Amino acid sequence: MHPAERLLMGPGPSPVPQRVLRALGSPTLGHLDPQYLTIMDQVCEMLRQVFRTSNPLTFPVSGTGMAGMECIAVNLVEPGDEVIVAVNGVFGTRMKDVMERCGAVVHALECPWGETFSHEQIAAALAAHPKAKVLGIVQAETSTGAHQPIEGISTLTRDHGALLVVDAVTSLGGHELRVDDWGIDAIYSGTQKCLSCPPGLSPVSFGPRALARLDARKTKVQSWYLDVSMLRKYYTGGGGGGRVYHHTAPINMTYALHEALTIVLEEGLDARVARHTAMHQRLRAGLERLGLAYIPKRSLHSLNCVRVPEGADDAGVRKRLLEEYGIEIGAGLGPMAGKAWRIGLMGHGATVRNVDLVLAALTTILRG
Repeated sequence: MHPAERLLMGPGPSPVPQRVLRALGSPTLGHLDPQYLTIMDQVCEMLRQVFRTSNPLTFPVSGTGMAGMECIAVNLVEPGDEVIVAVNGVFGTRMKDVMERCGAVVHALECPWGETFSHEQIAAALAAHPKAKVLGIVQAETSTGAHQPIEGISTLTRDHGALLVVDAVTSLGGHELRVDDWGIDAIYSGTQKCLSCPPGLSPVSFGPRALARLDARKTKVQSWYLDVSMLRKYYTGGGGGGRVYHHTAPINMTYALHEALTIVLEEGLDARVARHTAMHQRLRAGLERLGLAYIPKRSLHSLNCVRVPEGADDAGVRKRLLEEYGIEIGAGLGPMAGKAWRIGLMGHGATVRNVDLVLAALTTILRG
């Protein structure tokens, strides 16, 4: 088995540095080995730094970003609870589905794909549903490239008595994100986007209000595997008695995440966000010179979603990029299928070289 080496510039996964791949191949330890537990504790501490939070219960869920979404949903939602989910793309739609599978009565706050929600819209939804216990919203809607502002929303949810849950799968490590300063109660992400780690873990963080909700549950958490009341005894040793075995953690993926987070913190969060911003601006200028128009009014820097120009063969262009240049970009999803290209600039992939290469390739294909 010899997979081809691709330049990953789609919606994820992102390119993985050799340092991270080497860490992945380190000797496997037992999941209760003291040396491994030290490594895992360091990962949790680095995640707190990257999330910008002091939440003790910050850890990598065993599974991809959707495992993080389910982990938060099954722990914070009980059957019959009312929740509000902001839907403006695939991942808001998926959050709604997951909440419904938990038995929640979900009120969808919707706006057109590619747009974002105002504080006034969110306040109106909370006022219309006074029993809502959770507001779920996506900061980085990967399906449309829309960047949802989060700052200030917690003032609305706290006044209402609801928890603020945020999807940061495509923003953590590439966009401004401040869990404590912004009053986010629970948040999840993925390793394979701006952290430039292979897919397989989902960083999550639960704040004090979220844990209070979990502790006050009247019913068992619907998922044994994702039950935080048990997981926290393994990840933090909380509750007395030291570490309690729950499941066999993905040891080598933890090594990889440790190295990926080390790289993030070596660069510095502010510098990393600035780099993603600069590369987005460089790519955007080049795409607009080619006549390509962005779909979202407020675009992510990590994921650039543009309209397929009239007369262009969507699948044909993507096929040529892959076969002739070894570059992967993403297709449109849902109502944008066949109408959009999604170009990722995430983590290790957000470089001048990569931006200029994809622009040169698109210029040749579109004008050839």
